Amino acid sequence: MGARGPKPGTGGRPRKPLADKLLDGNPGKRGIYVLKNYTDLEGVDMPDPREYLLDAQKDGKPFEAEGIYKAVCKWLEERECSQHVSPEIIEHYALSAARMIQCERCISTFGFLAKNSQGNAIISPYITIAQAYMKQANNLWSMIYSIVRENCSTEYSGKTPQDDVMERLLSMRRN
Repeated sequence: MGARGPKPGTGGRPRKPLADKLLDGNPGKRGIYVLKNYTDLEGVDMPDPREYLLDAQKDGKPFEAEGIYKAVCKWLEERECSQHVSPEIIEHYALSAARMIQCERCISTFGFLAKNSQGNAIISPYITIAQAYMKQANNLWSMIYSIVRENCSTEYSGKTPQDDVMERLLSMRRN
């Protein structure tokens, strides 16, 4: 017999963003849940990305992970939410997004088809790899964005680093 109901952790109404709670007032007079009040603390810069995000690539082309990491950190600092998101999540997001871009470059270079061991045409393995990295990057971005949405008391909409990744994919040089 199958399980009933939604997966654990996904049921119920989603949390209302903190900015919306503050804008609407507090009609129920309950305390507004905030992780911590960081307004009295002095901000610190996010740590530099770890070495593996800076490694040279085999094909000699630049690896986009450092730029993506810095863009996300800057976006979080502008929204005063950098203290809520762990640097490891940002690093994993940057790595996944950069690998997706790298796979898309390979698809542009080598095409959509490859040959198997018998010499028959098959779909390029880079397509499957790119899809896996895209899924992973989207899941990580959803985590980052939900943390910002739930804890940011200022405007959190507008252009995001996720948009920049798509722009990089669309504007990369074709050989």
